[in-house]
Amino acid sequence: MSEPSGQATSGIFRRKPITAETDESLERSIGLWQLTAIGLGAIIGAGIFALAGPVAKENAGPAVSLSFLLAGFASACAALSYAEFGGLIPQAGSAYTYGYAVLGEVVGWFIGWDLLLEYTAIVAVVAIGVSQYISFLLTAIGLDLPAWMLGAPGSGDGHRVDLFAILLCLGVAWLLNRGIKTSARIETYLVFVKIAIVLAVIVVGVFYVKADNLTPYVPFGFSGVATGAATVFFAVFGYDAMSTAAEESKEAERNLPKAIVISLAIAMVLYLMAATVLTGMVNYTDLSETAAFSEAFSAVGRPEFAKVVAVGAIVGIITVLFSFTLGASRIWYSISRDGLLPSWFATTNKHHSPSRPVWIVGIISAAIAGFVSIGTAAELTNIGILLAFVVVCAAVIVLRYRCPDLPRTFRVPFMPVVPLLGIAFSLWLTSQLMWQTWARFAVWFVIGAVVYATYGYRHSLVGRGQAVTGDPESELRG
Repeated sequence: MSEPSGQATSGIFRRKPITAETDESLERSIGLWQLTAIGLGAIIGAGIFALAGPVAKENAGPAVSLSFLLAGFASACAALSYAEFGGLIPQAGSAYTYGYAVLGEVVGWFIGWDLLLEYTAIVAVVAIGVSQYISFLLTAIGLDLPAWMLGAPGSGDGHRVDLFAILLCLGVAWLLNRGIKTSARIETYLVFVKIAIVLAVIVVGVFYVKADNLTPYVPFGFSGVATGAATVFFAVFGYDAMSTAAEESKEAERNLPKAIVISLAIAMVLYLMAATVLTGMVNYTDLSETAAFSEAFSAVGRPEFAKVVAVGAIVGIITVLFSFTLGASRIWYSISRDGLLPSWFATTNKHHSPSRPVWIVGIISAAIAGFVSIGTAAELTNIGILLAFVVVCAAVIVLRYRCPDLPRTFRVPFMPVVPLLGIAFSLWLTSQLMWQTWARFAVWFVIGAVVYATYGYRHSLVGRGQAVTGDPESELRG
């Protein structure tokens, strides 16, 4: 049964109504395969090309494949919850919108606020990863660049700024401001190139796999596998960023759930095969922490193919930049459209892009990427996504029992077991993160509480009654 509208719309737990109408300032122009490409663009990239090597070397050994499998299983439980919400609430904002509509404004606010930091940090981490492969490729062809422009201070001798990473962040922001139709088309082409390169890596690399390199398989024990899973987790949740584009997709109620499931399934198969090939080609103790796949092929006597891999990595990881810059800007846009942040951010340009959030995300991520080491930036990325998964999995349970008869184009199977597993795995993975990550999260959380208390609560359109025409669940029923 529905709750009375007064209970649904009062205090910090007032809930956002969801109607069939969406904001016409965003252009619905992307179909199923472009949505899937955005998901694959976010999932496949940094996980294979930038993280597999260092995680295998420092945390999991050859069992890095198990780390990906464990992270993928936890992610899949949450992905099914996202798929149900994607068909039910096809609006921009992803976990922020789902949490706001079901669990209340304060929950939605903190998830949205946290995802702004997480996504922006992910863009920075990924840009640094691309920059490393660019440096490898230029060195391989005999072009020596000045050390000052090749990395953040402290990341190497003479490093002062990671210039390539800065230019990548700003370039992707420029592309997104050309409009979702143009940028999604480019993203789709790049994703096809990326998948072709990953398949080539697997097919060529399998001939250089040696069984001796895969033993001992779990040199750091299961705790190492778990730590590795927590580290690579941000490489398996790209569908979260994809779901933020719901209002820009055609037939979102049907296409979004399909795209979420398809993109995660394809990505996990490729991750497992690629990670196994990498640790089979080179002993995990000898893996490079930067440009691991290219260095591995150079080590087995295939330097020319190593250059091809570097090009593929550059193309592949750029697609991740696109997906998460898209995600961060759409969440920012959604929060501002709801009045929790100034409406100045909720305007679009002539290409139907929320240009102000896009440029702000691009500039902040460029600053992080240019002057912060990849390890420090990576520590900011996982905790918020894991907590967003907890919220989405909890919300899908609540709404299923609160309003079981709502029209759903996709339903999570084995309710409530699957979302409860998603909650349990996500909370467990947060326990594997370092205390410094929790400390940074706490600081950001406090800042968010101040912003909400001083601005968001008083300016909320739901709180002012401007966005409320009745009970949220009754509006969902139409």
